Amino acid sequence: MPSCSLMHPWTTYQGLPESIIAAACARSGQRVLHVDSKNYYGGNWASFSFSGLLSWIKENQQKTDISDECEDWRKLILENEEVISLSKKDKTIQHVEDFCFGDQDSAENVEEAGALLKLPAFGASDADRVAQESEKECTPVENTLAEVESQEPEKATDTEPAGTVEGNDPEITSENESSHNTALGEFTPETGSAPSESSAQGPKKITYAQIVREGRRFNIDLVSKLLYSRGLLIDLLIKSNVSRYAEFKNATRILAFREGKVEQVPCSRADVFNSRQLTMVEKRMLMKFLTFCLDYEQHPEEYQDYENSTFAEFLRTRKLTPSLQHFILHSIAMVSETDCSTLEGLQATRKFLQCLGRYGNTPFLFPLYGQGEIPQCFCRLCAVFGGIYCLRHSVQCLVVDKESGRCKAIVDHFGQRISANYFIVEDSYLSESTCTNVCYRQISRAVLITDQSVLNTDAEQQVSILTVPPEDVGKPAVCVIELCSSTMTCMKETYLVHLTCPSTKTAREDLEPVVQKLFNLNEEKETEDEELEKPRVLWAVYFNMRDSSGVEKKSYDDLPSNVYVCSGPDSALGNDCAVKQAETIFHEMFPTEEFCPPPPNPEDIIYDEDEIAPEESGFSNSPETKPESSTEESSSGDSTAVKKEDNEE
Repeated sequence: MPSCSLMHPWTTYQGLPESIIAAACARSGQRVLHVDSKNYYGGNWASFSFSGLLSWIKENQQKTDISDECEDWRKLILENEEVISLSKKDKTIQHVEDFCFGDQDSAENVEEAGALLKLPAFGASDADRVAQESEKECTPVENTLAEVESQEPEKATDTEPAGTVEGNDPEITSENESSHNTALGEFTPETGSAPSESSAQGPKKITYAQIVREGRRFNIDLVSKLLYSRGLLIDLLIKSNVSRYAEFKNATRILAFREGKVEQVPCSRADVFNSRQLTMVEKRMLMKFLTFCLDYEQHPEEYQDYENSTFAEFLRTRKLTPSLQHFILHSIAMVSETDCSTLEGLQATRKFLQCLGRYGNTPFLFPLYGQGEIPQCFCRLCAVFGGIYCLRHSVQCLVVDKESGRCKAIVDHFGQRISANYFIVEDSYLSESTCTNVCYRQISRAVLITDQSVLNTDAEQQVSILTVPPEDVGKPAVCVIELCSSTMTCMKETYLVHLTCPSTKTAREDLEPVVQKLFNLNEEKETEDEELEKPRVLWAVYFNMRDSSGVEKKSYDDLPSNVYVCSGPDSALGNDCAVKQAETIFHEMFPTEEFCPPPPNPEDIIYDEDEIAPEESGFSNSPETKPESSTEESSSGDSTAVKKEDNEE
């Protein structure tokens, strides 16, 4: 029998919940093995370069089966054991359609700038990923997980585990409430860019060949989310000190789509009174209502008669103008007009208001280089405390003891049997027979590359969030997040636009009507003046993603008690669902352990004389291990770092 390795928790798939659990387990002293059949980090939470995304699209359009490398693995199963087979095909992504609104032929012989050569052992997306990671390491923003370096011997698996060394620990600082007013036109030196001088000349024509050539400038998320500045994920990043591995940028403005036009929504008190959209009476009405929402629980007489009504109906009773009702419902509370109750709407409004001012003039933060950085940050923490990571490492089955009903081990695609005490599995790895009684929802997603913003202003570098209300009753609203090049997610003079909504049909059927309202899809220049004013779509992809959030464990057939299932991304704007799920599973496994405690400071560690000094073990806190200079860090002055003390407010 092949060699066995004893691990305490074993996890498969590297989504956000799994990565948080792995980090929490490793931090509490458990031995963790984290494997993934894919050749990139993050699963459905991942970010890709442009060429990496094209490889991902091709892979999901073909949907080829994975053949067994070891056909006699069943010989490893004993008489008193049974197996739970795992799925070999990822069915979480469907209806993938991509479109180029330019001349693709011109890009036939164009190579991606700085791309690595494709090696036999590396897939296309893997090479792109490593090339992109190496580029990030050259930037002054020490925020990315290059490859998580294994702190355990590689004997446990027969593949080379992806690993990382303890990353540089930049000094964490925080900007004050006026941080959003910093120079948004500045870029990091790595991009070699400066505030645009050509804005007065109108947007330049970007070709498909340019997008391919600058493909490594793109970091395109499969899931589109923002971080609430007082949300559970920010609190966890601060508590665990994982925030030192990432850097964030403020979402600079909240937009609304009303009467066919995009306009900016005043959020803070200063915005409200400086707004030219609202009359003086409307300003007073809005401030009065928002003040009520902050402590609505102290005034139950104001809303208790409408607890069974929708939030939209409640707003109509507050003598608010139609424009104020629209702003509050779709841009502040960001809730459904037909399905949201009064209490849910008040809670959502209060959450929005409580997050204002912590790091900027809006409640939201966005991680530089994309949402896919967050799972990697927790993977880095796990690796620092001894976790082992293996990509391109699929699992055949779970091995269950018939007498106890508990899972004992896994068998991987090399025929290795690996034992563990706990098993964390992402929903997509479970077979159809296990998920017979599970009812899934779907998320409709679209990603666009455009040549200008949906709302042009003097400041080009804007991170915007826009909610487009549905035209038909009962249909979901569409959340639009527009990212500029200073977020390190797209090349200069382009914008990356994410559209998300709960699915009713295919992603293209759900989202294309909204795309047509906001953008120009015509390739030819001879279009109407109204269309010319809209941003031009250069490239687009639509796809449906499975939403397995909210599925209870009892819905899965015959799962052992020590096997825990994590869901994929949900359709919500924030990340609270993933954090709650990770904490719940961790406490079920280790009820007495603290969830993701702060790591010890190197200065506080007491070493015996016989032990290796910290400088010799690679965990030195000397100046040589820190970023090159603080002046380089300050060059991206439009970004926000998370400060520990903020959690003590």
